[in-house]
Amino acid sequence: MTSASGNATGLEVLLSTLTSSHDMQSTLGILQILDELLSAGTVRRIYYMISKGGSEALLHTLVNVTRIFPPDYDVILPLLHLIVKVGQRDKQFGQKAQKIGAINETVNLLKHSLWQPKYVTSCLWVLKIYASRVATGAALGKSGITGLLLKLISPYTTRNTRAIRAATEALSALLKSKWNSRRAVDSGYTHRLLKLYQDWHQGDTQNKYIPIHKALLSCIKNITNIQMGKKAFLEADGMRVLLSTSQACGSSTDLHPVVKLATQIMRKCYPKHHLPLRTVKSCYSFVLPNAADSQTLECPSEPPREDAAVKEDDEEQDDEDGTENEQPGCNDDEDDLETDLTRLRPNPEFDRTVEDLKQYERLCPELFGYFQDLDPMSDDQSSSQDDTLCSAFFTTSGPHRCKKPREWRKDIVEEDSPNPHNSFGNRRTYQTFQASSNNGGESGSKGLKKNYCTPIQDSGTRPVGPSDGCTLNPSKHKIKEMHLNVHCPSAHSSKISIHFQDLQNTKAQNVAGKECARSLSQSWTIGREHEPQDIGNKLLEMRKEMIPFHDPYVYTTVAEKTKSATDYKTLAFPDYWGHIPPPYQEPLVGQWCGVQRDKIFEDIQRLVNPKDVLDRVIFDTESLSLVTSEDDVSLKFYSNFESGNLRKAIQIRKYEYDLIMNADINTDFQHQWFYFEISGMKAGIPYRFNIINCEKTNSQFNYGMQPVMYSVHEALCGRARWVRVGSDIYYYKNHYCTYGAAARGQKETSYYTLTFTITFLHSKDVCYLAYHYPHTYSTLMTHLHLLEESLNPDQVYFRHQILCSTLGGNNCPVITVTASPGSQPEQLHQFWNRQYVVLTARVHPGESNASWVMKGTLEFLVSNNPVARSLRESYIFKIIPMLNPDGVINGCHRCSLSGEDLNRQWSEPSPDLHPTIYHTKGLLSYMRSIGRTPLVYCDYHGHSRKKNIFMYGCSLKETLWQSGSSIDTATLKEDIGYRTIPKILDKISPAFAINRCCFLVQKSREATARVVVWREIGVLRSYTMESTYCGCDQGKYNGFQIGTRELEEMGAKFCTGLLKLKKDALSCSKQLISQDATLLDFDNELQNDRYMSHSDVSVDDEPPCPEEIDYSTDSCTEEDDDPIDLAAELNASSEDELEVDKK
Repeated sequence: MTSASGNATGLEVLLSTLTSSHDMQSTLGILQILDELLSAGTVRRIYYMISKGGSEALLHTLVNVTRIFPPDYDVILPLLHLIVKVGQRDKQFGQKAQKIGAINETVNLLKHSLWQPKYVTSCLWVLKIYASRVATGAALGKSGITGLLLKLISPYTTRNTRAIRAATEALSALLKSKWNSRRAVDSGYTHRLLKLYQDWHQGDTQNKYIPIHKALLSCIKNITNIQMGKKAFLEADGMRVLLSTSQACGSSTDLHPVVKLATQIMRKCYPKHHLPLRTVKSCYSFVLPNAADSQTLECPSEPPREDAAVKEDDEEQDDEDGTENEQPGCNDDEDDLETDLTRLRPNPEFDRTVEDLKQYERLCPELFGYFQDLDPMSDDQSSSQDDTLCSAFFTTSGPHRCKKPREWRKDIVEEDSPNPHNSFGNRRTYQTFQASSNNGGESGSKGLKKNYCTPIQDSGTRPVGPSDGCTLNPSKHKIKEMHLNVHCPSAHSSKISIHFQDLQNTKAQNVAGKECARSLSQSWTIGREHEPQDIGNKLLEMRKEMIPFHDPYVYTTVAEKTKSATDYKTLAFPDYWGHIPPPYQEPLVGQWCGVQRDKIFEDIQRLVNPKDVLDRVIFDTESLSLVTSEDDVSLKFYSNFESGNLRKAIQIRKYEYDLIMNADINTDFQHQWFYFEISGMKAGIPYRFNIINCEKTNSQFNYGMQPVMYSVHEALCGRARWVRVGSDIYYYKNHYCTYGAAARGQKETSYYTLTFTITFLHSKDVCYLAYHYPHTYSTLMTHLHLLEESLNPDQVYFRHQILCSTLGGNNCPVITVTASPGSQPEQLHQFWNRQYVVLTARVHPGESNASWVMKGTLEFLVSNNPVARSLRESYIFKIIPMLNPDGVINGCHRCSLSGEDLNRQWSEPSPDLHPTIYHTKGLLSYMRSIGRTPLVYCDYHGHSRKKNIFMYGCSLKETLWQSGSSIDTATLKEDIGYRTIPKILDKISPAFAINRCCFLVQKSREATARVVVWREIGVLRSYTMESTYCGCDQGKYNGFQIGTRELEEMGAKFCTGLLKLKKDALSCSKQLISQDATLLDFDNELQNDRYMSHSDVSVDDEPPCPEEIDYSTDSCTEEDDDPIDLAAELNASSEDELEVDKK
């Protein structure tokens, strides 16, 4: 056996001899040897031959043999065979062929072989390989070869099909050149190709020639990569042709590649439109304070009506929008990782003077003995001087701070209304049951009395609404009514028999005052033996026992004080009545292959058959005067309540609706959160809803997530709960796009559609739909007050103070929780020396899951659980449960009233524009200035693209390792304590996934709470904890969607995990150890594993979507061609030839 060098020399000799040979027999012999060598080995032999000049040798040989006339096909055929085998592996083959002059020779050979299918097929495959390089394809096109190729593509036939396929593939490759595509469009190729495709589709009933179908569609796809090609496609009625043929394919798996390609073309050619809105800016604006350039955002001129032209260069799929809270560094470019050692080292420093920080002393009364005075009247006195140091937004909590915890309930009730245990009918509350004599003489009503809302004092802030008269008039009555229209045959709850009558007059929902009360009184009757007032009391008593720490009356009174920039007039029933999690877990939903494509076909049908589309606006916040007739059977929508978000509803078909979300106030983006009311439905009818202005490029809705729904009917029957609903749930790119992006120097992007179908259980119910389980600001404040009321101050130190006022004039609460100290000096000393743990949440309003986690944290900390008692005795918890109250109240997804993401303002927060961030950072800085730097800081968030619950932290070494920095990390010292809590949570929390955790510091995240608190405050254990909206793919909850019970459990488990950080953990009681043994002895597991945070490197957000093409088709990315087996093609061509001869 020869050596490797001998083999290499022998191959080079063979190639050299082949190039210079003019003897056909010698040439044929060398070609046979080369073919045997390449056939016997792997593809690596082909690449080796290419590296030794094999492509050039074959091309030179082709030039030599084709110049001999007549052509010697015994040599040419194996030569073409080798050229195809080698050329499809050589990316520069077309360029080499052009340089050597083989292209013209190949074209001439094709023209001389037109009547011999076997040789034509070989030439065509070689031309396809040449054209794989766009520049070479353009040169080929200028030779006029495209016209010849189109002539070779005949209508449906069973003869010469291999040659027809090769011609179609070659034409498709040539049309990748825009120059060739323009010439093809000018020559009318688009219409011709559509007719050919339609003919082959109709004739090939046995699906024997699917490659020809695909090749024809590839030609059309390449032509439509240019604008004039799209226009020609639409003028040729291409949408109708491809839609009808695709629908005719049905569910045949053999035709899936064809339907996929046709769908790509239709999606790409669907004319781009702007959203059916006057402006994409929010319906409301908020005039910012203390800013010279602050002014009301003006609505831009009406967008152009013509289709939005999209630049050819921008037709590729959009990149990720990058608006996620804390995307793992491993999924971002490594350039985003911080490599500056001076910025990676924590460098605690103050951004304000020590004198300025003293104002926060009042927020730490436990350090100065204020707790000893249970009647904290002195608190006002002690803080009066501090108040003068505060900014205009930094306020005390007012008279409520001067009351004992037990006095709050009395105060909240007596301030505006009678005692809650008195006659319910005399209250000015959200839900009122009045005697018939009080409602215009409507006595003896048999209907269930409908509730209406308590007047709420005006916030004093007038919203700036749309310029077309849609501004909501300010009113001293914040709430006028509650929407309720229920039809239920009967229901038995507790010992009360409830009968609901159908509310016929749907207009009553929009009528205020006595007329509303009169209509509502006709809608509720609860047994003749009961008076309405008694029934109201019994209903409230019944549901109060079901839902701890929630009271409708207290909620209403709290909501009266809530100030909204949108000046909402109603309370949503779910927020008023309350929620308890269902007694079962809800599984992730599956997706059926082909259903998403059918949904897209229905969307395309709107363009093909516009007469079938109703296109009827039935709800518009910019046109509140919309009136519907009494016999109108369409659904009714409403969203003008706390945290509500629905801007417009358009009826497309009888049971299909397009929905548009409102942007965050003072912005024209951030569309994700929705929360709205639906009424007027029919039971058993599938209704399709399309939310058409989503922004993220992918969503967990593609991977088993469902929206949530709350049924008033079910609630009144004793099932007051949000539940996951919806079938046929899909998320994909649509034909709507942003406008004005080019003028702002931005790339024009497309919106995405979230579509789902709901079949309601009850006719004429009132239901609420939301992106995730809502948790409003008023719900939070109600929860805090009732939680405080339930505590024994001798056991739990619970202090509810006000951090500051928001831009909208709402209070931002700060809660202190610890164990009440004894009176002995040593007990007081231990109390004052407890370490701090600071927790925050809901900086992003749409992340309501963070509030449910925080709810679990609060309730666990004040509970009688031994772990909770130990935690209270060890730590002082400072909790700011809602950093962005204004955003939550006004139904925003990510921003505050300033139109900014507050979690990007921590580096330099403004006291005027970002008061909650400014003062939270100030409080943290104050703690550090007095030597009480928190042991742990954690900011609760929600994550829309990943499953499970996980954390982000900060590590100097891991960031340097991941970035590939040349810095010697062996010389750097770093406390690995930041890993302790994630490791513990991974063991004790079923929903927590440590493989999703990441500890990298990124430049794009340097202004987030996590990084700033780590870097500037010096908190080693500074985290962001992300909770999924969707569900879990591991552990106990694997395959289930996450609910409020699991979220609250996570909040409790996080607290439990803090036990490990106790300095005296080993002295815990035996009972405590037995309950939480997993918390102990973790030190041996906390090794300095440099790869720990990179476990997510190989884990994508999700596996490919079952129908990935349907949410990314606009990209029309090129797929790698399958290798050409020319031997098989030639054998088939020979059979074709024989068939021709016989006939």
